[in-house]
Order: sequence, then C-alpha cells, then structure tokens
Amino acid sequence: MVFLLFLGGVAAAGAYYGYCRGASGPQRPVSFTVAPGSSGEQVLAALHDRGVIRCGGVVGRILLRATGDADRIRAGTYDLTTNMTLEHAVAVLSTPSPPVATVRVTIPEGYRLTQIADRVHELLGIPPDRFLKLALSKGLTLPPYLPPGHGGEGFLFPNTYEFAKDGTTAGDVVQRLLAEFGTEAKTLPWRNAKRLGVSDYDVVIIASMIEREAKVPGDRPKIAAVIYNRLKRGMTLGIDATLLYDDPSPDGQLSASDLRSNSPYNTRIHPGLPPTPIASPGLASLRAALEPAHVPYLYYVLCGADGHHRFSVRYADFLHDKAVCLG
Repeated sequence: MVFLLFLGGVAAAGAYYGYCRGASGPQRPVSFTVAPGSSGEQVLAALHDRGVIRCGGVVGRILLRATGDADRIRAGTYDLTTNMTLEHAVAVLSTPSPPVATVRVTIPEGYRLTQIADRVHELLGIPPDRFLKLALSKGLTLPPYLPPGHGGEGFLFPNTYEFAKDGTTAGDVVQRLLAEFGTEAKTLPWRNAKRLGVSDYDVVIIASMIEREAKVPGDRPKIAAVIYNRLKRGMTLGIDATLLYDDPSPDGQLSASDLRSNSPYNTRIHPGLPPTPIASPGLASLRAALEPAHVPYLYYVLCGADGHHRFSVRYADFLHDKAVCLG
C-alpha cells in the first residue's frame, strides 16, 4: 500500500510538473516591467501573479533554473501575454532589444523657437506648427526659472541630442530640451539675480539678448554690464535684435519705419526689458547675465572683422567709435 501511495505521489508530481511547463488559455496582452536589480525569484513571482505563467513556487524555481537563462534576465519593460510557458517568457526577458535607430539633433546657441521647429522638422519630420503649439504653450513651466504664462522661448536649451528616428513626438523634444535647461541651470549662480534686481526669468531675457549681440566670448560680460547699467539709469536698451525678433527681416535689416514701431520688443523706444527672451541662450550667455563685468559702460558698437565690440561710457565716445568702426 505504501509503495502504491509513493507511486501515486510521484505520478501526481510528474503531472503537476508537466502542467507547469505547459500553457493554454486566452492570451491577453501584459505590459511587464523588470526593475533593475530584480532577482530571478522576484521575476518568477511577478510573472505568476500577472497570469503570464502557470506556476511559481518550488516547481517554478526548478523550471527557471532549467532554462539556464535566469541570470540573463534584463531590466526593462516588455510586451508579454497571459498563459505563456515559462521558457518562452524567460526567452523574451533575456533577449536584448534590437538597437533603435537614432538621429542626432543639434540646436545652435541663439536659435529662436521657429528655427528650432524648422530644425526638428528637417531631422525628425515633426510638423513645425505642432512643435510650436507645445513650445509656445502658456502652461509650459520650469520652476523657478520659467513661470507659467510665458511660453518656452529661451528655455529649450541649445545642445546636441539623440532622439529615436521613429516615434519621437513634439512633446518628447520639447520636454527633453526643457529638462536640459534645468540640468545646465543648476551649475549657475542664480542667487546673483536678486542682487542685480531681476527675476530668474529676466535673467534669461537678458542672456538671450547677450547671445544675439555677442560675437566673441570676452564681450558677453561687458554687454551684460551695459544692459544692467542702462536699466538702472532708466535708459532704453536700444538693442535692435529685440525688434528683429518681433518683425524678422530676411536680410537682418530694419527700415526707418521698423525703428519707429510701437512693438513691445522695440527697445529703442520702450524702456526696460522686452516681454520674453528672443532666443535660446547658451551657458556662457546665461553666466554673463548673472555675472556681468564691473564696468561703467553704457554704449557699444560692433567693430572689426572678428566681431568684437568697442565699449564706451560717454555718448560722444560712442559716436566716435561708430564712425571709426562702421565708416
């Protein structure tokens, strides 16, 4: 009798083992995530709980060891189904994903959102209007630098990025570039903004003007100083790049009527800062906006083939420099 019972137990165990190896029933999609550092037993238990495999426990562990792939399970998210064999499920979880084709997207310093939209369309095929709708959204925010209600001009950080060639959305690009601004911004002395009498958002406006004006690195802190010095005196900034932002001309020139325009970006007639940044500043221009040179300059003029500027305190000196540099 005992022997018969033993044989019955062995038969039952064998049947159960065979049952656990198999699979049947409806196969419904299951999105399954393996967290980094998960053990084979943790994955086994999760597969059983989600209905992917029939058995966990001791028999499941035996079957898992039998696959020989328990140590090859990779972290990530996978598309599985209910009612798979353990062998099949482990094969999916241990097979490297095929490489994703990517595209390198370089956003130069000083690009405005419309230019970024064109570059993204050229390289990723995302329609410019779809990109700009998100990038200019008043709900876009990046505390404490970008409060809601302004749009993202100036905050999509210029850099080189890699995106998936297929499936990348406008939202993916906007959020990636916005997050990069947040990462880079952490390296800067934003505490200086209060001492300079401006908000964090104002700093980005100033940095965007520096980016559009400066042609050589050494001029950035001096141009920043001119901007702050004129703001303190209540003088208009007189930076034509701000007016070009509002009414861009293909040849980069402004007519006499343009210069008299009542646009809020016309810093020849309106004191203070323009309402938004006019481009995406790089790290050097952001730093210059937070660390302007300690100089009394109020004027500058482009001078020389290398793009440097001459700086002056008196208007008469500015006129002299202008005559010399521009002929």
